[in-house]
Amino acid sequence: MINFVGRSETLSSLHQKLQATERVAICALSGMGGVGKTELALQYALHHEQQGTYPGGLCWLQAAEAEIGTQIVSFAKVQLDVQIPEGLKLPEQVAYCWRHWEEGGVLVVLDDVRDYQEVKSYLPPAESRFKVLITTRRKWLGESFEQLNLEVLSEDASLELLVSFVGQERIERELNEAKQLCEELGYLPLGLELVGRYLKRKEDWSVAQMRQKLGLEHRSLQQRSGDMTASRGVAAAFELSWLELDEQAQQLGCLLSILALAPIHWELVEKCLPEQDQEDLEDLRDEALLSLSLLERRGQGSYQLHQLIREFFSSKLEKLVESDELKGRFCQVMVTEAQQIPHTPTQRDIAKATPIIPHLTEAATAQKKWLKDEDLIWSFLGLGRFYGGQGAYIQAVKWYEDCCLETKNRLGNEHPDVASSISNLAGLYESQGRYEEAEPLYLEALELSKKFLDNEHPDVAIIINNLAKLYSSQGRYEEAEPLYLEALELSKKILGNEQPYMAANFSNLAYLYDLQGRYEEAEPLYLEALELMKKLLGNEHPDVATIINNLARLYSSQGRYDEMEILCLQALEMRKKLLGNEHPHVAISINELALLYYSQGKYEEAEPLYLEALELRKKLFGNEHPDVASSINNLALLYYSQGRYDEAEVLYLEALELRKKLLGNEHPDTKIVRKNLESLRDTEAG
Repeated sequence: MINFVGRSETLSSLHQKLQATERVAICALSGMGGVGKTELALQYALHHEQQGTYPGGLCWLQAAEAEIGTQIVSFAKVQLDVQIPEGLKLPEQVAYCWRHWEEGGVLVVLDDVRDYQEVKSYLPPAESRFKVLITTRRKWLGESFEQLNLEVLSEDASLELLVSFVGQERIERELNEAKQLCEELGYLPLGLELVGRYLKRKEDWSVAQMRQKLGLEHRSLQQRSGDMTASRGVAAAFELSWLELDEQAQQLGCLLSILALAPIHWELVEKCLPEQDQEDLEDLRDEALLSLSLLERRGQGSYQLHQLIREFFSSKLEKLVESDELKGRFCQVMVTEAQQIPHTPTQRDIAKATPIIPHLTEAATAQKKWLKDEDLIWSFLGLGRFYGGQGAYIQAVKWYEDCCLETKNRLGNEHPDVASSISNLAGLYESQGRYEEAEPLYLEALELSKKFLDNEHPDVAIIINNLAKLYSSQGRYEEAEPLYLEALELSKKILGNEQPYMAANFSNLAYLYDLQGRYEEAEPLYLEALELMKKLLGNEHPDVATIINNLARLYSSQGRYDEMEILCLQALEMRKKLLGNEHPHVAISINELALLYYSQGKYEEAEPLYLEALELRKKLFGNEHPDVASSINNLALLYYSQGRYDEAEVLYLEALELRKKLLGNEHPDTKIVRKNLESLRDTEAG
């Protein structure tokens, strides 16, 4: 190598271990070929040859090429002029050589040992002057000596290695591209050296061009130079380990390549291979893939493939007869996992789903061809719920939009799952305040659902309810009410009274009545919804918190502040516990609590809460969202009540402009801000 980088600490650690023990094995952390085991051993030997650390000499043996005993005898005869008596068997000849070795410290390097038992009997005697350095792809070579696991390079060391081939100026000119290149090579020294040498020869190539061409089979990772320590390209180095795997272990490696380039919970693998005995599967993992360092353990029950090994296994997968079956199994497992993500996920749900998300993404993208028609929407829906449930609407929109596109492409424009996909996207647009985009989607989904599912189907009732909710958000109360009533009646008929969806319907209708000032009609509906939701989902659930918060809002409208405060604090505590501190529903509860204190004239307590809600909403939704406009209006109203007219006017103008843009001039919320601004100006004029 032109420049040996990123290994100074490892070299120091190696020397300490050699001086403290009789022998040490070097093994890559991932155990993969190309991590630089031989290069490290060579650099160590050259350095200490110059330092005179081992006056008894250096003996380098190639364990994979010929019998170690024969090599030792040949070395002793040629290099040390040892005269071996006739008639001795090979082990006796080796023992004689060690006894007659030159005086002083001796370094013996055994490169690429695959089976410790094959070399064990030929090792030098346990004398302190002999130091044995073994390089191996095996994770566990033996228990009688130290092991030093060699990791891939850091990003800085990887860049330094590239610079040593192509020069500082060329790398600095495309630093971000170079960093991406290092990452795509998994910081593997052999890959970096091969690509660096290739770029050195291709002076007109940019790093970006190299990235576009890069792949395990590209000539840059195949062609080695004669002055390199490594004797093979990357794929050829991996092939040596592949050939040591039996058929079942090879199939397991191929299955792992279907999953994403991310930590893999072993339970997922077991679910993909349910017919396999779990202990047998673990043995394949531990004694084959991990042992040969083709797989890396990341933590309790968590494993991951290196980028290039994953690509290598993936190329082998395409040659397997079972390839399609394995991909189908993986997709089916991902569908089942996606179905476990609830519509309103709690923190616990998010934590449970988080390790699955990269693999769910893989199913919805690279492996989507292997999703069954009836399961197609689930990977997208699971991802949408995961991100949307956290208020990460930008990511959620992508998956819902992709879901619409994929279902239409595969199933045609007229299919029940297409209707569901359109309705889900409309719901997310509504959450973002994109009401004008949401309405035509709801109407399209409703028409499709009625056409293919019959008018009396749960999905039809859901879409009608969602459309009513949209109209309510737009201030179109007269259009919303009959739809809510229709959805409620339909749900009762189809599902019966005791369903969470029925409780949600009661709550939605109550919220509409609250907005219309029909408080006496709203309260019994809220109480019925709350009782039913607690009965069905338990006392602590996001949907229970929503009803409690809405009931508190009703009490505020009625001036029942003591009851409101109890409910506000209860909803806020529950939401923080279940959803985390940064969630849209938490912002709603903070805003409601601020509204309570404002209504009671506790302005100093209200202001920091209004500011907190505003900051959180901007963080979650961006600057242009109906909830952001509401927070700005509320803060302006507070400042007006405190006589801080200049500050209030600026905020009223901002809220008015935002609501006009998002909701239109005739929306009730827009009219409220306009009226508030007029009141402020009248006060200033008077």
